Amino acid sequence: MTNDSETGTEPLASSTGRRVSPWNVANVLTVLRLLVVPVFVAGMFLDGPGWRYAALVIFLFASLTDQLDGWLARRYGLVTDFGKIADPIADKALIGAALVTLSILGELPWWVTAAILAREVGVTALRVAVIRHGVIPASYGGKVKTVLQIVAIALYVLPGVPEPLRWVAMGAALAVTVVTGADYVNRAVRLRAVARKARGG
Repeated sequence: MTNDSETGTEPLASSTGRRVSPWNVANVLTVLRLLVVPVFVAGMFLDGPGWRYAALVIFLFASLTDQLDGWLARRYGLVTDFGKIADPIADKALIGAALVTLSILGELPWWVTAAILAREVGVTALRVAVIRHGVIPASYGGKVKTVLQIVAIALYVLPGVPEPLRWVAMGAALAVTVVTGADYVNRAVRLRAVARKARGG
């Protein structure tokens, strides 16, 4: 869930000095991920195992584009303002839609969905709140959290997976989600303290 891309309707200069159009392959993948979210949700609500398998394929495809667009943006200097804004929105839309859908279907307790979504919204708000002091970069734990969430959701979407296995996977995802959320809070507090000290106040 890391397309270090950006946004804007005008091409921007990259670190190499060349101007980067927002209409690049990394951003196209980000937009595509957003567009398949409602298709995934529709597949979840339709009856029959075939639709669940189709929903799983869509979910895994969208998750793959999340990893791919970030790599492309960094590897080929395709970072744009549009990507920086759209990528995290697409990430949270995909994960959030999957969790809410599973809870509506009665397959995942609402408190699990609420806990994960509260963390995601809280961290996003925290980053915005301290942005004048500096940027809180994505941590290794955050990347692990993302992978665990994808694996856990995939096991819930896939028909016939034993419940204990699903619970172990979701429990691990939830634990890392909470721990990394606390880490972001700690880093935001330290960032603010350092910024205040640098200003002499």
